[in-house]
Amino acid sequence: MFYKKQGMPEIGEVLICTVKRVLPDSVFVELDEYGKEAMIHISEVAPGRIRNIRDYVKENKKVVCKVLNINKIKGHVDLSLRRVNQAQKIQKNNQYKQEQKAEKILKELSVKLKTDLSTIYNKIGNKIIENYGSLTSCFNDIINEKTDLKELKVDNELCKNLINIVKEKIKPLEVKIIATLKFETDAGNGIEIIKKALDLDNNNVNLTYVSAPNYRLDVTSSDYKKAEGIIKNLQDKINDFAKKNKAKFELIR
Repeated sequence: MFYKKQGMPEIGEVLICTVKRVLPDSVFVELDEYGKEAMIHISEVAPGRIRNIRDYVKENKKVVCKVLNINKIKGHVDLSLRRVNQAQKIQKNNQYKQEQKAEKILKELSVKLKTDLSTIYNKIGNKIIENYGSLTSCFNDIINEKTDLKELKVDNELCKNLINIVKEKIKPLEVKIIATLKFETDAGNGIEIIKKALDLDNNNVNLTYVSAPNYRLDVTSSDYKKAEGIIKNLQDKINDFAKKNKAKFELIR
């Protein structure tokens, strides 16, 4: 990535690194996000006894490490490879890939404005990271209409061009929850009751008939918590309707 964080990483921080040199008892890597060199002692490469360190690391390969110690005076950073679990590796790799994709959007913006990526970072990229923590966080807020970039205090035309490219390249995240809805009634006007109970006026909800008395319920949202809220409100609404009309209702996840 072009962008490099300033200063030193924090102890406990999980980072993407590129292996530069492999020695018999240590590994030297570059911190991709900081542009600094760091070291992994052989005891922190893998658990247990290591006979050949090259069985675990090789030059120019990407690894995910955790920061163990920092000597700010000497500028030394000690890392651990073995203390990063699989979930942390997956999460960090996904975050890094997303940020690389986000940087490509800034690159496209630089091409459109006939300038270079460094200039775009100086004009808006660095401010985005300072205010949002990452390009990805900002761009997700843009596509979900949660920000207008006014707080960045940069050129309006530059912001408009960036927003247009972000909305063109990134689709809003979508969470889907599927459930089976059962609704039964012995009333003579049972069909009418079911239709009233299932009269859903919500663009996030799709209901399809499966077989009596089963219906498939699909709820979509940009946020899992919101999707759960929609299902909860729907369940309460239909449950109340069923009680008033002496019907049987069940929602199966």
